[in-house]
Amino acid sequence: METNKVKQIHSFGQSIWLDFIDRQIISSGNLKKLIDEDGVRGVTSNPAIFEKAITSSSDYDEDIRTLSESDKTNEEIFFGLAISDIQKAADLFDGVYNEGVVGADGYVSLEVSPFLALKTEETAKQAEDLWKKVNRKNVMIKIPGTQPGLAAIRQSIAKGININVTLLFGLKRYEEVTEAYIAGLEDHLKAGHKIGHIASVASFFLSRIDVLVDPMLDEKGLGDLKGEVAIASAKKAYEIYKRIFSGERWEKLAAQGAKPQRLLWASTSSKNPAFKDTKYVEALIGPDTVDTAPLETIEAFRDHGVAASTLEQGLDKATEILESLKKAGIEIDTITQQLEDEGIEKFNKPFEKLLQAIEDQKSKV
Repeated sequence: METNKVKQIHSFGQSIWLDFIDRQIISSGNLKKLIDEDGVRGVTSNPAIFEKAITSSSDYDEDIRTLSESDKTNEEIFFGLAISDIQKAADLFDGVYNEGVVGADGYVSLEVSPFLALKTEETAKQAEDLWKKVNRKNVMIKIPGTQPGLAAIRQSIAKGININVTLLFGLKRYEEVTEAYIAGLEDHLKAGHKIGHIASVASFFLSRIDVLVDPMLDEKGLGDLKGEVAIASAKKAYEIYKRIFSGERWEKLAAQGAKPQRLLWASTSSKNPAFKDTKYVEALIGPDTVDTAPLETIEAFRDHGVAASTLEQGLDKATEILESLKKAGIEIDTITQQLEDEGIEKFNKPFEKLLQAIEDQKSKV
């Protein structure tokens, strides 16, 4: 019998997580099936995913009605719904979490309010609050890797909270995120705590980069590089990862049981119909990384994906691609900052819609 293609990815040291959650996939047994048959090893969620889950089904209506009888705000009602789903999913992944090296995988991510993306103290406070309320070792709290988010990430890691740093596009910001993680571990250790249980991923968003850059490439006569800039950036990010999570400073922490902050490839569905639908997954398979993909992309890979160790191939080409952009006057740092700003807005809008849907449901009581 042919080995499941999605499962094959794990043999190259990469974990596949599902970028989706709702009550139906948990209660139907489909999430358990993805764990057993495809070797899916975690789940990520975000405000847009929960907005779709809550507004497109009646699964949450009764809970909304019950929660609305208290004096909770719409945001508190939302987190009440989300925490319940996250806990159930985390329990399903408990076996993965405890498999082999305990805590190597099996994480489920819940994001802080997108309204807090530029507020350090409020983000850190809510991250701690959600961490305590979910009360699972294998949960990760998602914090955007914005400039104000960096201090919140460090503070959260210093409290022993697992953090999924989301909304990363640029290499400079990624390096700042690794510093926040390492400094947070050092803070936790200095305070007299063990650090072996703390886990973190840095979520590097891919296809959105190409959506913005590709039209510029056409204008500059670099059309042959379309669909390649995000992959080149990711390969360079992996070079940074290997450099930072080695050497004297890191080895001191590793000796105390610290886990490297893995790179996670996000936004891995192809937005351009001219590209193969498994393009981004296939291009970045490599050790000690995570790829979070929507259900459609996982199903596509199961059908016709090609699993091979690709992440460290073509590193020179990746360098050349980014150099070509610079020579053509395409400022990648400006582009990645624009994507970060737009990314915050992309999560704010569905969150506003979600809170309005809860308000509408309350009015039916």
